[in-house]
Amino acid sequence: MHKLILPLLASAALVIAAPALGQDAKPLAGQSITVLMPSPQGPDIASDFEAETGIHVDLQTLSWDDIRPKLVTALVAGTAPADVTEFDWSWTGQFSAAGWYMPLDDVIDADTVKDIGVAKIFTVDGKLLGIPYTNDFRVMLVNKKHFADAGITEMPKTLDALVAAAKKIKEKGIVEYPIGLPVSATEGASTSWYLLTKAFGGELFDKDFNPLFTSPDSAGYKALAFELMLLKEGLVDPASTGLKDSQINESMFGQGIASIMISGEPGRLGQMNDPKQSKVAGQVEAILVPTASGETRSFGLPEALAIPNVSPNKEAAIAFVKWFTSKDFQKKNAVNGFLPTRTSALSELNESGKLNSGDALVAQSKTVEPLFPQGTPPWYPQFSSGVNTAINSSAKGQMSVDQAMEAIASAAKQAMAQ
Repeated sequence: MHKLILPLLASAALVIAAPALGQDAKPLAGQSITVLMPSPQGPDIASDFEAETGIHVDLQTLSWDDIRPKLVTALVAGTAPADVTEFDWSWTGQFSAAGWYMPLDDVIDADTVKDIGVAKIFTVDGKLLGIPYTNDFRVMLVNKKHFADAGITEMPKTLDALVAAAKKIKEKGIVEYPIGLPVSATEGASTSWYLLTKAFGGELFDKDFNPLFTSPDSAGYKALAFELMLLKEGLVDPASTGLKDSQINESMFGQGIASIMISGEPGRLGQMNDPKQSKVAGQVEAILVPTASGETRSFGLPEALAIPNVSPNKEAAIAFVKWFTSKDFQKKNAVNGFLPTRTSALSELNESGKLNSGDALVAQSKTVEPLFPQGTPPWYPQFSSGVNTAINSSAKGQMSVDQAMEAIASAAKQAMAQ
C-alpha cells in the first residue's frame, strides 16, 4: 500500500551518527549490490553505507506503484530485480506462495525481531521474509483545539465517547461534519473498516479464512453499521462517498473543517503541524484508537526490505538490510519522514522530545497486530476491492448492511478461488 512520506519529527534538527559496523573490519569491502526502494530516499544512504562497510550500493528508486510490477516481472523470469528490494505487507501472501524470497530467520538475531514487533506481519509458516524498515499503523488523529472549544476535556477511549464528542463538536457549531471517514470505492475505505472491525473486538476471518463478519452480532457487521450511523447522524460528510482518504486528510481535516480522522496515519503529523504547510498547525495530535471495550487496538501496514533467492550477492545484501534496519540508522532516517519500526528507536526519539505525539505513537505501536494473523493472503487485492465497493454501495443507500456483508463474503470466496 502506498505510503505518504512526510516529516514525523517535531524538529528536523536531529543529527545522529549512522551505526558503526567497525572501521577496521570490512570483510565485504569491494563488493557491490543493487537496492530497489520507493522514492524518495535519503541522499546519503549509499555513501554512508559504503564508508562503513566498503560495499558499494547502486540505490535505485521508483514510485511505489511501479515497484511491484517490476519485481513480479523479474522474479517470474527467474532474474534478480535487485539484491535487496522493497517488500510491502500486502505482498506477503503472494510472494511467500511463489517462494521468491530468502528466509531471514537464520541471519537476523532474535533481539532484532523482538524489537521490531511488526516483523510478524512478514512471517509466514515460521519464515521471516522481510525486515520492516518504515512503520505505518493506524492511530486516531484529532484537532485538540476543536475538542477544547467544545468543552471536551478528556479524549475518548471508547467508541460511544467518540460519538458523544463528535456530536458535541457539531452541536457547538465548530464544524458541520466532525468525523473524517472515507467511504468511497478506494483502499482507504477498506482500511477504515478493518480498523473498526478490530475496534469492535473482532477479526475478519478465522484461521481457515472463513469470513467472520456476516452475522449481525459480529464485529465486522457492527463496524459497517457504525459507519452508516455516523453518516445518518450527520457526523460524516455525505461527499465522503466520492473522496479518497488522502483528500479527506488534506481537504477536510487538514483545513480544519473536520475534527477527527477515524483511521489516522502517523506519517501526516509532521506536515499537519507545520505552519508552512497546514492551517491546523499546533492543533493536531494522535490519540489511541478508541474501541467498544476501551482497550485500544490497531493493525500495521509496514514496509520491509527483503532479499530475492536469486540475488547473487546475498552476504552483502544481508549486511545492508541489517544496517538499514538498525536502531541508530532508524533514528537518523526518521528525519526523512520514516517512522521507526523498532520500539527502542521510537522510544528514544520520544524521550528526546523529537517525535510529534510521541507518547501516543509509542503506546499504539505496542498494540499493532497483523491484519491477517496467518499472513496476508495472495488474494488480498481482490478482497479489498470487494470490501470498498460494498462499503461505497452501502454508504450511497444502495445496499443494506446484510447485503454488503454477503457481497464482501462472496468477493472473498471468489478471490480465494482464483
